[in-house]
This record gives sequence, C-alpha cells and structure tokens, in this order.
Amino acid sequence: MSRTTVARGLAELDAEPADPERVRAAGGGRKRAAVADPGLFEALDGLVEPETRGDPESPLRWTTKSTRHLARELTRVGHAVSHSVVAKILKSAGYSLQSTRKTLEGAQSPDRDAQFRYLNATAGAYLAAGDPVISVDTKKKELVGRFTQAGREWHPTGEAENVETYDFPHLADGKAIPYGVYDLADNTAWVSVGIDHDTCAFAVATIRKWWEKMGRDKYPNARRLLITADCGGSNGNRPWLWKHELAVFAAETGVQVTVCHYPPGTSKWNKIEHRLFSRITVNWRGRPLTTYETVVNLIANTTTTTGLTVRCELDPADYPTKVKLTDQEKKAIPISRHSFHGEWNYTIKPVVD
Repeated sequence: MSRTTVARGLAELDAEPADPERVRAAGGGRKRAAVADPGLFEALDGLVEPETRGDPESPLRWTTKSTRHLARELTRVGHAVSHSVVAKILKSAGYSLQSTRKTLEGAQSPDRDAQFRYLNATAGAYLAAGDPVISVDTKKKELVGRFTQAGREWHPTGEAENVETYDFPHLADGKAIPYGVYDLADNTAWVSVGIDHDTCAFAVATIRKWWEKMGRDKYPNARRLLITADCGGSNGNRPWLWKHELAVFAAETGVQVTVCHYPPGTSKWNKIEHRLFSRITVNWRGRPLTTYETVVNLIANTTTTTGLTVRCELDPADYPTKVKLTDQEKKAIPISRHSFHGEWNYTIKPVVD
C-alpha cells in the first residue's frame, strides 16, 4: 500500500462521518451540462427565441426547433450536447411544447364591449318574455367524397379508412354548405346542408325551414324573433339582400324580426360556434364525408350530455350569386334601426303587401 493511500485514509477517519444515505461524497459525479458549460443555457435560449434573445439570422429561425435540431446547432457552435440533455434544460427553464393561440382579433370597435352588453340585454329580455332567440351562421364548407378529416376514430389496427391523397375540389362529388340555426332557450338546432352557394337567400331559407319545422310549434304565440349573427358573410350587417329576405320572411309569418350583430372580429363568441358547430366537428372526426347523406346523418346525430338535439336536411335548391336590389326595393324594406349602433341593431316589421 502506498503512503498516499494511507494518508488519504487517515484524513477520512479524521473527517466528519459520511452520510449513510449517499453513495458518493457531496460534490462527486459528473457536473450537469449547464454547470460544466456556463454558456450553454444562454446559447440555447438564443436559439429557441432568436428574434428576441439570440441571433436574428440564426439558421433555426426558419427551422422546426426540435431538440435534435437544437442539439445539432449547439454542437456546431461549440457546445457539445445531446438532444435528451437539451430537453431536460428546456423543461427545467420553464419551456414546454405549445401551439399557437388565437387571441389577436384585429382592429376592434371602441363600442365592442358596449355592443356585447346591448346584445346580451336584448337577448335576456326576449328569453324572459318567452320569445325565441336564435344564433345563426354558416359552418365551414366541406368537400363531399373520400377526403381526409381531422381527428381519429377507432378501427382495427392497420385498417384505417382509405381516402384521397389530395383534396383537390375537382375530385369531389360536390360541396356541402351547412347553415345552422341554434335555439338558445331550447338547446336545439336546425341545419340545412346546401349544395350551391352560401347566399343571403340561402341563409333566410334556412331560418324559414327552422320556423316551419321547429320554431312555430315551440313558440306558437311568438310575435317577435331575435336573431344574433356575425357582421360578415351571408348574414352580415351590410348586404341589403339579407334584410330584404328577412322582410319577406316577416311578412310571411307575421313575426317581427330583430337582428343584433356581433361586432367585427368577434365571430368566435357567436353561441352557435361552440354550442353546435364544434360538436358537429367532433362527431365526424376522422370520417370521410363520402356522400351528402353521410353529411346529413352525421349532423343530425350530433348530441351532447347537456341535451343538444339537431335536425338536419339537404337543401338542393339553387341560390344564384350577385343578386342586386333596386333602390326602390331597398326603400321598401320596413326596417327600423335602433338608436344604439343602428348598423348592427335593427328591427324589420311584418308588413303585408
């Protein structure tokens, strides 16, 4: 035995007793990568957020920031590290994998919140009086055929449904245009699946269908109807044809129609979006919409634990676009604009010719 070994043993005997729970003495073992390489974390942070904390010309600015790509780039600049160590450092620093978040709504009207309060108060008054309040909108158009749908469905392993490699419109058997009417008080909905164009006439035709098939029986004594809708599309606040078709509907039914539009850029707050359309999307996830019958049946069988029921029907009618009203037809619309933002809030009376 060497003298140095004996000396080291004597020193250990004179030292404080070692912790029996430890395998190594304190400070033993290989240092963590971030400790052994003091510049590692700063270099990694600059690669993850190159625009704000790193080199704006970093190659990873336009590349997927996977842990393997990050490790490769760190090694290239002199910080040899593995992808697993990169993942541990990112997690310890508070990083996590995140998707984009839809929060930017663009330019907002200064009366955005005031319009929400006005719409809510109007809807509350109608509901308290037992009058119908409906939310309307068009769901995303879908190609009919063997095309992929987002989401997954249970199948035997290796027996997934085969769909077209490409979703070119010319390969489709047609397009489905679901327009929905959601009854806020009754938690029921009517959806017409159009095959032509999403026009103002199609939108009001769907509202008419809802009234004939569902609304009239549920509200036999109703003399007024409140419609909440987006500011754009076939039920937008600008098209005169939308107001003209509503005037025809009001004259046919004898029901006074009031419309309150959501402010521009706030369509996601429309009740129909998250109470009906999101449920339909979940119900047909991972299923190709091979025929119009498939589309109608999947929509009609959409339910929720809170009692949502949906009725759906195919609307094979033609709805031509670019229909213009004459000045005389516009003046004939019995519209009364509200004192608060009359371009968003207005009432159409049932005037019979």
